Amino acid sequence: MNSLERWLAHCERLHPVNIDMGLARVRQVAQHMDLRFACPVVTVAGTNGKGSTCAMLEACFLQAGYRTGVYTSPHLVHFEERVRIHGEIAQASDLLPHFERVEASRLATQVSLTYFEFTTLAILSCLAASNLDVAILEVGLGGRLDAVNVVDADCAVITSIDLDHMAFLGHDREAIGFEKAGIMRTERPVIVSDPVPPQSVIDHATEVGADLWLLGRDFNFNGDKQQWSWAGRGRRYAGLAYPALRGANQLINASGVLAALDALRTRLPVTAQAVRNGLAMVELPGRFQIVPGQPTLVLDVAHNPHAAAALSENLDAMGFYPTTHAVFGAMADKDVAPMLKRLGVVVDRWYFCDLPTERAASAEQLQAQWQAQNQRPDARSSTYASPQAALDAAVAQAGPADRIVVFGSFFTVGGVLQHGTPRLDAPHLSS
Repeated sequence: MNSLERWLAHCERLHPVNIDMGLARVRQVAQHMDLRFACPVVTVAGTNGKGSTCAMLEACFLQAGYRTGVYTSPHLVHFEERVRIHGEIAQASDLLPHFERVEASRLATQVSLTYFEFTTLAILSCLAASNLDVAILEVGLGGRLDAVNVVDADCAVITSIDLDHMAFLGHDREAIGFEKAGIMRTERPVIVSDPVPPQSVIDHATEVGADLWLLGRDFNFNGDKQQWSWAGRGRRYAGLAYPALRGANQLINASGVLAALDALRTRLPVTAQAVRNGLAMVELPGRFQIVPGQPTLVLDVAHNPHAAAALSENLDAMGFYPTTHAVFGAMADKDVAPMLKRLGVVVDRWYFCDLPTERAASAEQLQAQWQAQNQRPDARSSTYASPQAALDAAVAQAGPADRIVVFGSFFTVGGVLQHGTPRLDAPHLSS
């Protein structure tokens, strides 16, 4: 297999189910590979905010002069986006030897791996061989039983905790919090940036003897419309510019990032100027990403009720738009009804779309769920075969002063980013 595409196709065929929670199989292969990191590792778990947290950590460490490695998932367009080394997306050719290494150990141990487990081990192998100063690893699902958790984190970060993936993680925040808390390690710092964490998270930190940092107790932030400030156990920052990633929720994520930097300062010192530059320069596609043009385009991978609530608040804060159009596609296992209800107060026209995966709900199914709870007689909806087709229809209908929001899944946003970031100009503007 001499291409990444062939390796990924191979990985898809190996295991009977897509998600198979548990670390025994992954750990067996990782031990055979002698997988280990020679640098500090930060592991990030949570329901929402993981990708933003990883990106801000990366940006600050880069500005401090460190060689960083980042693993995030899923990707928007290309698989290689899951791996960044020193701020650059990895080349497919650089990953191939590590897929070969996983396969050799898998065959030697006679272990079956899921697509996510196999690819995670390959990426971890790539990062471990990249002479890093710090590795930043985003948990895929939960924490305790996620493949990323085969690595012992020097610092753990837990972002927001809310209801998602309940079939695997449990049906309330306490159960889900327990799963996220599984990334904690004895006597090592764990930063919890959720303002009201489940008791299960606090209890698990006590049980394993982790060094628990709580927002509101061990670190705090406050701000006005112009700037914000932060205080932790060992450092304070005043007069900070808001992070380049937009949205009110990003201040909570950034606060957790500063706490993690504070907790690691004896091993990885980061100057105040590096923090300021990192937060000012951080980029992450698809997180309340506002694309300039007419009409305004907003891209957001909000794919659960908690994220949809944050998106609704952020859209409301943008000001007045005559009409808001929404391109929406989602997985079949998502709790779509509260998402539609929350966004229904700001969206005037819906463009539901199919997605290129068997896990997705169809456009017609999404439209039916919207119709069942729609309270606005003036709202309209239609269905399309792809995110790009839905976006094209929205652009054709939108006026120059309108707003188009693309959200609901990585597949939805990725579907309109396949040929680069779209630059919109309403059709009638050029006539």
